[in-house]
Amino acid sequence: MRKQKHHKSNKSSEKFSHQILNIFRKQPTKGFKFPQIAEKLNANDTKTRNRIIRTLGELTAKKKLVQTQSGQFQFNDTSNLFEGEVDMTNRGDAYIKVDDLETDIYVPAKKLNTAFHKDKVEVYVVNLKPHGRKSEGEVTKIIERYKSKFVGKIEINERFAFVIVQDPKMYTDIFIDKSDYNNAKNGELVVVEMTKWQDNKDSPNGKVLEVLGTPGDHNTEMHAILAQYDLPEAFPEEVSNFANQLKTDITQKDIKSRRDMREVLTFTIDPATAKDFDDALSFRPLKNGNFEVGIHIADVSHYLQPDTILDEEAYNRATSIYLVDRVVPMLPEILSNDACSLRPNEDKLTFSAVFELGDNGQVIQQWFGRTVTHSNQRLAYEEAQYILDAKDTKVDQSVSLTGKSYHVSDDLKEAILTLNTLAKQLRHKRFQKGAISFDKVEVNFNLSEDNEPEGVYFKTSKAANKLIEEFMLLANKKVSEFIGKQKPTKTFVYRCHDEPSEDRLEALDKIISQFGYKLNYKTPKSLSQSINKLLKDVEGKNEQNLVDTLAIRSMSKAYYSTQNIGHYGLAFPYYSHFTSPIRRYPDVMVHRLLQHYLDGKSSQSEALYEDKCKHCSAMENLSTNAERDSIKFMQVKFMQKHEGEIFTGVISGVTDFGIFVELIENKCEGMIRLKEIPGDYYIFDPETYEVVGKKTGQSYRLGDEIDVQVKKADLIKRNLDFEMV
Repeated sequence: MRKQKHHKSNKSSEKFSHQILNIFRKQPTKGFKFPQIAEKLNANDTKTRNRIIRTLGELTAKKKLVQTQSGQFQFNDTSNLFEGEVDMTNRGDAYIKVDDLETDIYVPAKKLNTAFHKDKVEVYVVNLKPHGRKSEGEVTKIIERYKSKFVGKIEINERFAFVIVQDPKMYTDIFIDKSDYNNAKNGELVVVEMTKWQDNKDSPNGKVLEVLGTPGDHNTEMHAILAQYDLPEAFPEEVSNFANQLKTDITQKDIKSRRDMREVLTFTIDPATAKDFDDALSFRPLKNGNFEVGIHIADVSHYLQPDTILDEEAYNRATSIYLVDRVVPMLPEILSNDACSLRPNEDKLTFSAVFELGDNGQVIQQWFGRTVTHSNQRLAYEEAQYILDAKDTKVDQSVSLTGKSYHVSDDLKEAILTLNTLAKQLRHKRFQKGAISFDKVEVNFNLSEDNEPEGVYFKTSKAANKLIEEFMLLANKKVSEFIGKQKPTKTFVYRCHDEPSEDRLEALDKIISQFGYKLNYKTPKSLSQSINKLLKDVEGKNEQNLVDTLAIRSMSKAYYSTQNIGHYGLAFPYYSHFTSPIRRYPDVMVHRLLQHYLDGKSSQSEALYEDKCKHCSAMENLSTNAERDSIKFMQVKFMQKHEGEIFTGVISGVTDFGIFVELIENKCEGMIRLKEIPGDYYIFDPETYEVVGKKTGQSYRLGDEIDVQVKKADLIKRNLDFEMV
């Protein structure tokens, strides 16, 4: 009898457990507190309520349920729980990128549960679909907020305020209590920190940290761009003081500990407006008919010592930021523009890669180490290009293309012409091995003293630029190769670039086929050759900038890592960044590691350097976004003067809400909203990248040339609105 009774008791408990679990299964992402469960089971008596408490405890112990800090119980179906990163759309819904799944998980706005763009979250997949079809889910937990500070415009009411965040991927305003205004005035741009988001509240609470100024004001907007990405600007006083107290004089002890190359012809070639010169070339013909070429890099690591506040600040910044009107340097000016800058007619401490090259560009011997050098001359790219263009004709000794007089000696002319010949051979070999030539046109602005854009010009890479680029690539490649091939393996910082994914290539192929082009991606080499052919074929055509941009976007992003996979775009099996330590912290790490190994010391911690690599890659991405935003701002500012004017443009993007048009004359990009195209109702076709009129069949496709009128240049939203002519 006892066994039978015990058996019945077990069955009864099992059934009761199933009843409770079914409540959670019906809403797998929802949490319930004890009173809610009791209400759903109509448990009004003490005995049943105690039974619920006991069963909840048992189910939690068996890990079928989990209990949160707020006392809620949640279904613990780990098979459909994933961790990922939120990728918000401008419509307010999102996709969660999960490493272990083929496709991203779609999450509608109402199921984001306070998750923001780039937050690390736990997501429950309601219907996990195979074979690349769209799975749908709900965010169940915020694991880590990507950011808590935002930039926006404050709107002050009688008793409270809201900050309307500028970022289009931010779907909510932030509520500000009157005590947290921080003297902000209505309509000003501010930096706000989100402090909490209470249950059942439409908006999170926050407090104003900093008042930036009036929207649309140039300096305010530049500060706002930096603040949006939480990027630094001025150096803390203690960091500046530390830097200014550094001993920057070169002593006899410094010189004796280095290879002295001050007697070798040395020069720099940089943009005319450059203030920091972190690389120089030296040239010397050898008696055996070969050439000694030195790539000399500012020895930043001599001054930037580990475990100092200066080094900590440089690491945190990780990169210099180049906005359209200013540079936010990684290092204080005493180093970036003075001690470490390879200015002409000054002895400088350098870290060098010195090569003996044959007349075909072949590396016969190499040497790496610390040097002392003396730059004989500073040339702008335009001046070096003038020498290359002059070739065998006599170079005008007094010519000045940058507003400064300079003298071109016969030795300097011979050096530049020979180096250019060697650079062409190095470049040719690179492309033979599968390197890809991305010479995208850069948009620049002629600015007045008040930073008003007076004109747009395009920066293209000429022979002088390519000369410098080729020798910097040689140094980066050979330094990486020197360490990377050593046995046993040593920890090092590599610049990695993976092969593009097949999905991206297929998407690119589909777009360019509309212009009559084709990719061949059977092998990595055939792909690189067909991309190079594509980039050459579009030169000078209306679709050039569009195709260049799309081809670059189809590539994987380059990043820093201790795990070397080579650099696909350059076709180098080993590649590092060695040549710009004034503006890139990874180059500082490379210098330190290289010297460490040249001194015969053991390998460094891989885990430590991998963390540093991830930080530097993340900061590089943020600075790139800030730089793009500053260009967009200046484009809108420039186009304000042209509201109402008509331009010819090329359709550069097609979406379900509008078409983007890039103006041929100045590369400024704006949008025509579909609902504002007159005469028809237009439907987006994602397969053909076009919009088609429902009644007329009129279509507008990616790459089409059309005339548009500038409707509005909104400086605050950084938007250009066009309308069809």
